Amino acid sequence: MKHYFLLPVMIMLISLPAAAAIIGEEVSYQAGGETMKGYLAYDDSLGKRRGGILVVHEWWGHNDYARIQARKLAKLGYTALAVDMYGNGKQAAHPKDAAAFSSKLKNNLPLMQERFKAAKKLLKDHDTVLNTRIAAIGYCFGGGVVLEMARQGEKLKGVVSFHGSLATRQPAKKGKVRARILILNGEADPFVKAEHIITFKQEMEQAGVDYTYVSYPDAKHAFTNPGATYLGKKFGLPLEYNLHADTQSWKELESFLSEILH
Repeated sequence: MKHYFLLPVMIMLISLPAAAAIIGEEVSYQAGGETMKGYLAYDDSLGKRRGGILVVHEWWGHNDYARIQARKLAKLGYTALAVDMYGNGKQAAHPKDAAAFSSKLKNNLPLMQERFKAAKKLLKDHDTVLNTRIAAIGYCFGGGVVLEMARQGEKLKGVVSFHGSLATRQPAKKGKVRARILILNGEADPFVKAEHIITFKQEMEQAGVDYTYVSYPDAKHAFTNPGATYLGKKFGLPLEYNLHADTQSWKELESFLSEILH
């Protein structure tokens, strides 16, 4: 009697399609003689090449949050590389350290470009990636990084900045920006000032850039990170997770990536 009931179940299981197999790999690569430690995520069951996405971390450094975002992108069918912009997987435990680490790159655009390009090469060379379909997303500091790379004419299908900085010392020049740009910011983020938004939009329009700016009411800085509220209270910073803004901005990302990478 037992075998009679098990047999249909076994047949049903055999006929089911293979489940998604998200692979997460620790990767190391070189940039300017320094070892960078990233994390690559992809669905091993797809059996085809797909778009690649660089994920640039917040000013805290290459942490679990960046890796979680990479895995979420892998579940959508992309290959994602959570990059290391600080070197050796370095992370900041205090805002003073985060400010020092991020300022080193903000004040040295060639170094920022070198590290970004090294990560991009690793992603493009991966067996699962269509190397003509590369995009980049970034959070906070990372949002500013991907925006700077777009301004410098980096060959990308698109860049997406989540609660990232908009100000720059080297505004986009007409005809130089190749990537489509999507900005997702919180209306209540004190780090993104009204004058920065106005200047940014003027910059994009004068340079003829295909861009979209989306603002979420009541959303503060780092609104996509569930750990932001704790860190904000711990260090007295205007950081706060916002479920609605997080959900809506991810939907915007999905739609944008579908347009530029498929």
